[in-house]
Amino acid sequence: METQKIDLITQISLDINEVKDLDILLERILTRVRKFFNADAGSIYLKQGDRLKFSHTQNDTLHKRLGPNEKLIYSTFFIPINSRSIAGYVAKNCQIVNISDAYKINGSEPYTFDSDYDSISDYRTHSILTVPMINQRGDVLGVMQIINAQNSQGNIIPFSRSDESLINNFATSAALAVERAQMTRNIIMRMISMAELRDPTETGAHVNRVAAYSVELYETWARKKDVPVYQIERQRDILRMAAMLHDVGKVAISDLILKKPGQLLPQEFDIMKSHTYIGARLFKNAQSEFDDVAAEVALSHHEKWDGTGYPGHMDPISGKPVPGFEGPHGKPLPKKGEEIPLFGRIVAVADVYDALCSRRSYKDPWDDGRIVEEMHRSSGKHFDPEVIDAFFSCLDVLKSIAERYPDDKK
Repeated sequence: METQKIDLITQISLDINEVKDLDILLERILTRVRKFFNADAGSIYLKQGDRLKFSHTQNDTLHKRLGPNEKLIYSTFFIPINSRSIAGYVAKNCQIVNISDAYKINGSEPYTFDSDYDSISDYRTHSILTVPMINQRGDVLGVMQIINAQNSQGNIIPFSRSDESLINNFATSAALAVERAQMTRNIIMRMISMAELRDPTETGAHVNRVAAYSVELYETWARKKDVPVYQIERQRDILRMAAMLHDVGKVAISDLILKKPGQLLPQEFDIMKSHTYIGARLFKNAQSEFDDVAAEVALSHHEKWDGTGYPGHMDPISGKPVPGFEGPHGKPLPKKGEEIPLFGRIVAVADVYDALCSRRSYKDPWDDGRIVEEMHRSSGKHFDPEVIDAFFSCLDVLKSIAERYPDDKK
């Protein structure tokens, strides 16, 4: 039986190692580990400096209280790495902690259980199994915690001693996958940092929000279309990374244009528009599906459903119209409707929504009512009506994403 469980952990490890995006990976890890141990809930904390960031959570009991297409909404927060909290203790001491009842922790233990979340959500935490995620160099990357083990009848039971060794094996594989995903994320963020030097609005917080919005919009759209779950999972991973790089082509645009305080002249706006196909050009030697999607998103996220967007049928390599799609004055014919790739239509909504919600040098954030009115008004004009339908179906989740990735206060 134990051999079968270890074989299953190996299969799960191979599954999670297919995921490249960090946020999608954390979701996949927690989903798989909870299913393996039949745990009702769980969370993952990632180490940032001398603190742990509450990075992902799942709770089946709370999810059952939600309506169709609703998701559990949560905010991120930080806790110190010390012995006063369970997760902090595990990170500090690199030890597994197995608790039978969170409300009956031995008084001799240095840590205590914070019951605030239970009180707010009307939940009852019983058993907790918490494990450090440690890389091959012995560095703690984070902490994985699963809550309320259940037997085959659905009754809550303690986690067993054998569960401790099994979750430790799982945490080792998870740490390798997390470290790899963090390296990928860091490379992407360095590319974005170069764009931010040119355009101050192109911040890490902005691209994380746009990417997370895009994933939620796609998943909501896809479920309405009955897209198979395995396909949704695969596409979410690729889309999130590609959406982060939607404006990477701005690295080639002059500061004089990107930072110009007033309105751009027509010639300047033409140069600005070139960031779409320049960004796509960065992925010209496509070696993966990610390269294809990243090029597609960079090229098409400023297209409009009614055909008034840009750059239209442009060849990103030559910077000229695609043969057969030349329009007047040597400009490419516009793209409209479903000529625009789906992910471009999705990122267009995500990018504009974030711009409306955000403070800029030239404007204050719009209030919710004004944003809702604008998104309704733009359906069928700027935006794909089906994507806007998905937008309103998951708007509460989008608002919670904005809270998880706040702009730096300067």
